[in-house]
Amino acid sequence: MNIAQYVKAKSLEEAWELNQKKTAVVFGGGCWLRLSPQRRIQTAIDLSGLGLDTMTETDTAIHLGAMVTLRQLETAPALLTATDGAIKEALRHIVGVQFRNLATVGGSIFGRFGFSDVLTLFLTLEAEVELHRGGRMPLAEFAKQGGGNDILTQIIIPKKKRRTAYTSLRLNATDFPILACSVVRTADTLLCAVGARPARAEVRAFEGTRGLTEADATAVATEVAASMNFEDNTRGSAAYRRDMAVELCRRLLLQTGKEEA
Repeated sequence: MNIAQYVKAKSLEEAWELNQKKTAVVFGGGCWLRLSPQRRIQTAIDLSGLGLDTMTETDTAIHLGAMVTLRQLETAPALLTATDGAIKEALRHIVGVQFRNLATVGGSIFGRFGFSDVLTLFLTLEAEVELHRGGRMPLAEFAKQGGGNDILTQIIIPKKKRRTAYTSLRLNATDFPILACSVVRTADTLLCAVGARPARAEVRAFEGTRGLTEADATAVATEVAASMNFEDNTRGSAAYRRDMAVELCRRLLLQTGKEEA
């Protein structure tokens, strides 16, 4: 990766203006940029001096600055409590602690990577994103359309009474997932997300208390898998991923149902 000009932005507005050029890239943690086909970067924009590396908690939500690292997320007591420990399960396989000390939540979300454990979990948490110019929007909407040349400033996770579970299927402990699944159950809603299909994660919502029995859980999991497209790659076939999506979702549905009961 070749960087011609490195700029440490002094304000969000400066970062936004620099990012309007097609040759500019927001650096974030910089961990996944080497995988991009764009190996030569004319202007790398560093957001590390803008105070976006903090987490704040209110009565209604947890606010994550875009430069908060994955390791910070993994060890934050508020997030561990709010997700029943699912945040740790979603992050613990991502390369290693050294890598997670560098990779940022903003980079993970803005990149909308197909292999993203973070995106898969956050979709079921009904997270919202905030963009410097574009304002606030649901993550589910952002995941479909992206942020263009805007700057992601924070991710907001609403506080709710929920049961959360996460799991993934990997060939090796620190490899990219073959499949990633997350389930969140509230009093009247069920959310199931499947990522690494290998396309980016999608979420499905159901009203009521479905998936509490073995038969019902299998039916809901089958419906979720049938509503999504799966593809082949070197880690697994589309048919294998579809079958595993049914099984993993079924397990998580029963897990959250038992915990709720």
